[in-house]
Amino acid sequence: MQVIETLAEGLKREIKVVIPAKDMEAQMNERLEDAKGRVRINGFRPGKVPFAHLKKMYGKSIMAELVNEIVRDRPSTILSERGEKSATQPEIGMTEDQAEAEKILAGQADFEFTLSYEVIPAIELKDASGIAVTREVVEVDASEVDEQILKIAESARSYETKKGKAADGDRVTIDYLGKVDGEAFDGGKDEDAELVLGSNRFIPGFEEQLVGLKAGDEKVITVTFPADYPAANLAGKEATFDINVKEVAAAADVEINDELAKKLGLESADKLREIVRGQIESQYGSVTRQKVKRQILDQLDEMYKFDTPERLVDAEFENIWRQINTDLQQSGKTFADEDTTEEAAREEYRKLAERRVRLGLVLSEIGEKAGVQVSDEEMQRSLYEQLRQFPGQEKQILDYFQKTPGAAASLRAPIFEEKVVDHLLSEIKVTDKAVSKEELMAEDEEGSEKETKKAAPKKKAAAKAEAAEGEEAAPKKKAPAKKKAAEGDAE
Repeated sequence: MQVIETLAEGLKREIKVVIPAKDMEAQMNERLEDAKGRVRINGFRPGKVPFAHLKKMYGKSIMAELVNEIVRDRPSTILSERGEKSATQPEIGMTEDQAEAEKILAGQADFEFTLSYEVIPAIELKDASGIAVTREVVEVDASEVDEQILKIAESARSYETKKGKAADGDRVTIDYLGKVDGEAFDGGKDEDAELVLGSNRFIPGFEEQLVGLKAGDEKVITVTFPADYPAANLAGKEATFDINVKEVAAAADVEINDELAKKLGLESADKLREIVRGQIESQYGSVTRQKVKRQILDQLDEMYKFDTPERLVDAEFENIWRQINTDLQQSGKTFADEDTTEEAAREEYRKLAERRVRLGLVLSEIGEKAGVQVSDEEMQRSLYEQLRQFPGQEKQILDYFQKTPGAAASLRAPIFEEKVVDHLLSEIKVTDKAVSKEELMAEDEEGSEKETKKAAPKKKAAAKAEAAEGEEAAPKKKAPAKKKAAEGDAE
């Protein structure tokens, strides 16, 4: 087998591989001899089939098997012998000339194919001890715990049917039908919808017009959807809603005690406080972690400058660009609405894609040198989390991860990355700084522009698709009550 390098330009490589016809034929003959004693052909005793006849019947199919095995197995061997790692699966090129292909299968022509790929650049790791980060820490006080428990208690409070008019704080059960220009719209209808007046769950002006109504009342109200409403076909539109009030119920007093805790499945109010405190600490800890991670990545970005494989960058850019356009479509906005142009946005996101790829390669090298491993147990936990997110679709998800090449890597990659960050935290200088929750949650606009996973630069197109690398995506301002806002619900 001859291996000839035909291109070495930057990270790009092209290899021509030639296997002489005599070698291909020798391998074919060896397999034919091996099969001779097992083949059953009418008119011949076992093991007595003439070799020429055997070759005529099975030669081409065995040669085809050899070709398939070679293009499947040899590329990895060739790259290993060259001491190279391909950034993506090498592209394999073979002759498309039918006559030439027939000659190869007949053992009358050399088998040639090409490998085109980009190598992963050699990365010389630098001393990480010079990296210094500030870890912002928030002390959770009792008042914040009590405030959160009060919200839980209010969401779990009971209501009792009352006679008379509905007031703020009462829960009304209604049927409603929304119309724009006299025509009902998708998502604008519901029956037995429960709404606590004053909760601001529905669009502005909706709940206020229900105050003073009582069970059995019917009313047509008029509201205007906000200009930034997620459903573009309703944004800024005036709409009417036919309302039928079926029940008015007054809220019972809220008490934070053992009875409330038991209602929530806990043994005592103290246990409830303990759990709520732990949840708040975990939320703040997550933000702290991501801010620290961002600082590490920003400093690694300054430390390492090298060319990145173009195909990896292309793939990363396409993922980003697809998300950006999805966000724009869902919001009904354009690049102009985000004070940019498509050309400028493409350039910005291309830079982001290059950063992500470069940092991904650096983290991979650091992790490999440090012996970072992802265990089967960790992979199982990650898969379980995926299954939890899609109840009822467990079988489809399992099939996807079992049958889709590379799917398992999508589970492994984030686990590996976090473990590499843990490794770096053991080597770098970390200074704790006590801050308020407002300071912790404050957005670092410059940092957000440098995110490396799913982040989008702020004040650019689709700025909502923010910060998965820093995991600081802001929660939705108002959660829909029953239907998705994008479907045109009144919420």
